[in-house]
Amino acid sequence: MKLWGGRFTKPTNELVETYTASISFDQKMVKQDIQGSLAHVDMLKHCGILSAKDADQIAAGLEKVAEAIQSGEAALSETDEDIHMNVEKLLIDEVGAVGGKLHTGRSRNDQVALDMRLYLREELCTLVQGLLQVQQALLTQAEANLDTVLPGYTHLQRAQPVLFAHHMMAYVFMLQRDIERLTDSWKRVNQSPLGAGALAGTTFPIDRQFVAEQLHFDGICANSLDAVSDRDFVVEFLSAASLIAVHLSRLSEELIIWSSAEFNFIELDDAFCTGSSMMPQKKNPDVAELVRGKSGRIFGHLIGMLTTLKGLPLAYNKDMQEDKEGMFDTVDTLKGALALFAPMMETMTVKKDQMYQAVRHDFSNATDLADYLVGKGLTFRESHAVSGKIVQSCIQRGIYILDTTLEELQEFSPCIEADVFKVLTPEAVVNARDVAGGTAKKRVEEQLAGAKQLFDETASWIDEKIQQIGS
Repeated sequence: MKLWGGRFTKPTNELVETYTASISFDQKMVKQDIQGSLAHVDMLKHCGILSAKDADQIAAGLEKVAEAIQSGEAALSETDEDIHMNVEKLLIDEVGAVGGKLHTGRSRNDQVALDMRLYLREELCTLVQGLLQVQQALLTQAEANLDTVLPGYTHLQRAQPVLFAHHMMAYVFMLQRDIERLTDSWKRVNQSPLGAGALAGTTFPIDRQFVAEQLHFDGICANSLDAVSDRDFVVEFLSAASLIAVHLSRLSEELIIWSSAEFNFIELDDAFCTGSSMMPQKKNPDVAELVRGKSGRIFGHLIGMLTTLKGLPLAYNKDMQEDKEGMFDTVDTLKGALALFAPMMETMTVKKDQMYQAVRHDFSNATDLADYLVGKGLTFRESHAVSGKIVQSCIQRGIYILDTTLEELQEFSPCIEADVFKVLTPEAVVNARDVAGGTAKKRVEEQLAGAKQLFDETASWIDEKIQQIGS
């Protein structure tokens, strides 16, 4: 007999049981379900709705159920549909009929919303920690490569040289925005829906704020209808997760390109690559490729959740059972990617000489030649034309600008003097970009210092929230 089966005259069709059951995936929230139930029964005792004897017996039973599930002694059943019904059924088996009083004043509708919020806020801490570790790996590479010059690209064509450290710091700040999105979402995740009942509240004189405080929420959801039907916090998380996936995928793409023989700018550690079953020479950047590929999986969960919600009337609908698998999978997918990315980046070998030779044998100093001519009195458009003609001449001759003589350059403009060659070296080109956020060495050092301060703030946030929720 189902715990809700009083008004039914037939047992549930077996196909319906299988189709509607969620225990195969929502058992992931068993810890949160019991945590919420313990707070709920404590509130029922506090408000005098349950006697101290009954409440204490139920609480002790819940602790035993938690131990039995964790040890594998208790079997979770598809017949009991979901984690909530499974826990309650096991509780009744443990303590008898008094266990049936646990559900007084609540519904599975507010219960599942509670469990999801408890689960997600804990995982937010874990994911922010993972992002911080990737940032620190990027910072390690940046500090080790403050004098390494890398070709910078637009349209995947050589554009202007940058410090490799500058390139790494770009991803540090991308991930910082990801951290800020996750930490900002905390205030919307950390609101308690318990006490909203099925949709309209409850007739019992409960104390919602008491439960919220017991579970270390910052407050309660203000409207009972909204409390049980709101999944904005899931959508917001999936959206933030999708941007994290975009950033990791973009970096993965660059690692894959840079590690190819055509670029040969980096080498990933053997521990983070795989080989070929057929071609003995192969060293494949499979981790980076999989991170790039799994981004689509995360995007799909975001679109799926939006599509599920877009036509739902208030309040709870069974459609909303689809809110969990995508969230769980996104959390697991990101945690796996971040855990691999940090050591993969930290152990990566940067081929400084190869990068420098690439910059030395291109025309990425052409803009600086134009800027030099502006300093000699030409307009930028005149300087641009002169520099372009010099580039065209070099291409025809199979040489680069630094391979020309002063006399050859002066054929294009008498304004060019011997000091031009100092201006056009890769180091000079990089350090000439001495503006806030630029690639000049001292500006990159400023970025490093700023990032370290942000790291400290993030670490403090993690410590504060973990202490708050007691995770």
